Amino acid sequence: MPRQLGELEDAVMTRVWQWNRPVTVREVLEDLQQERSIAYTTVMTVMDNLHQKGWVRREVDGRAYRYTAVSTRAAYSAALMNEAWSQSDNPAAALVAFFGMMSAEQHDALRDAMRIVLPTLPEGSVPVAGEGTGEGTGEGAGEGTGEDTGGGSGEGTEAADDAEPDAGR
Repeated sequence: MPRQLGELEDAVMTRVWQWNRPVTVREVLEDLQQERSIAYTTVMTVMDNLHQKGWVRREVDGRAYRYTAVSTRAAYSAALMNEAWSQSDNPAAALVAFFGMMSAEQHDALRDAMRIVLPTLPEGSVPVAGEGTGEGTGEGAGEGTGEDTGGGSGEGTEAADDAEPDAGR
């Protein structure tokens, strides 16, 4: 997986993702110059770096290249989350801490995503931190956040039992 983007790389990729079409260095430069002073060669170097990292592909168009995103911003975000989670020595504790940091809007997005990924779940059966369903043990997964996640069937809580008491705070 390509490594995380730097600030300028992210600003360039944001334009490529938003425009959702092949773009030239000149187009990106003109848009960036509305916010900051930046040189053509800087943008050209950044776009070349993004190509080398695998985030954009390019095709020759006359004397210039046209760059196109290889994946979506959502796919990039998912790859970052997966990389961070897979590097944890305690993935369950990392998830508990992450869920504890989520806003109400993020909880709603998680609930919506779970309904898409697991469409056989009945409405309201995807508990979110602090929202226990009254089913299962209510232990383990909620440890570390001081909140009861409801546990559901209670499966998979053993790994979360190892969560550090201050995880997610």
